[in-house]
Amino acid sequence: MNSFRDFINCCYGNVIRFFKPLTSKNLTICYMSQDPFVSESIELLKKMVATPSLSREEGAVADIFEQYLKSFGLSPERNGNNVWVKTAGFSAEKPTILLNSHLDTVKPSSAWKYPPFVATDPGDRIIGLGSNDAGASVVALLAAFRKLEQSSQPYNLIFSATAEEEVSGDGGVASILKELGPIDLGIVGEPTQMQMAVAEKGLMVIDGEVAGRSGHAARDEGLNAIYEALPVLEWFRTYQFPEQSEFLGPVKMTVTGVESGSQHNVVPDVCKFMVDVRVNEFYRNEELFQLIQKKVNCRLQARSFRLNSSSIPVDHPFVIRGEQLGLQKYGSPTTSDQARLPFTTVKIGPGDSARSHTADEFIYKKEIAEGVDLYLHLLDGLNINSI
Repeated sequence: MNSFRDFINCCYGNVIRFFKPLTSKNLTICYMSQDPFVSESIELLKKMVATPSLSREEGAVADIFEQYLKSFGLSPERNGNNVWVKTAGFSAEKPTILLNSHLDTVKPSSAWKYPPFVATDPGDRIIGLGSNDAGASVVALLAAFRKLEQSSQPYNLIFSATAEEEVSGDGGVASILKELGPIDLGIVGEPTQMQMAVAEKGLMVIDGEVAGRSGHAARDEGLNAIYEALPVLEWFRTYQFPEQSEFLGPVKMTVTGVESGSQHNVVPDVCKFMVDVRVNEFYRNEELFQLIQKKVNCRLQARSFRLNSSSIPVDHPFVIRGEQLGLQKYGSPTTSDQARLPFTTVKIGPGDSARSHTADEFIYKKEIAEGVDLYLHLLDGLNINSI
């Protein structure tokens, strides 16, 4: 707050739940227990949790979102299990911002003590599968969309709730990009404790095969493919690509599997291996694969080039505003829908990534309220044409 009067204006006429010093600049955000957008978001999240939505099985929860949007007089569109809505008065003269998060969840493990498909509410939190990853982001982004679309903004706005994020499937957000049209900035909702993931590592899996020549192990014959593979495996262990990221560090290559040999007395004629490659924002996957192929003298095959690294310039207006609010910048080692979005993106959302994919996953209600409020502070009146 800038003054005591601002403090009084924030509190007057509202039931204040609590005040939290959010930033190093002592910006204080008021959380109002009677804010209908927050309470409606919490109730919507409960419906999400109670509706199983494993990857590629999101139809029922997509139905909920489609009907929910219609109940507010909005005109959602749908393709498969993806639902989206645009603000009225779209203009080609304005840039477009996409608010996106995912509807699908991983399968619950056997370690759950609470029923995963029941929204358990002990008062301060919601416990249930998908509550943290990424149901809280979905409902908070939608609440922000509803508030922002009530006033004129210097941009077009799209909200999308999409499928198959947990499996990087082709039936998710990538399948609707042509229907969404040109996007200038994507806000990807994932649990980041409402800090700004300004870069995210890409992922490429490479299968390799080193050739040898079979022979009898008792005689000095054949060409042992395992021995031939050793310098190749050592190269993957030690090589450093020159471009290193402030937020993501170097490209990281890890040999995660080796297979060779059929029986003890036969010199193996082939050694197969696989490599997990985590890519920083300085390289596209296909480009990096070509560089690796030039360095390694064996057969290599990338399983996919789809999951590229993503980033947002640190001088982007969104990042600058986030820093003014006291938010931190960091690089995310985990992949998300950012990898499928071929435009500038930033990952930010309520919740904690450490809770994702864990038994008894939960989200604090105050985190949802904070998420809605911070999205509004970040986006209201934001001029991304000033880049």
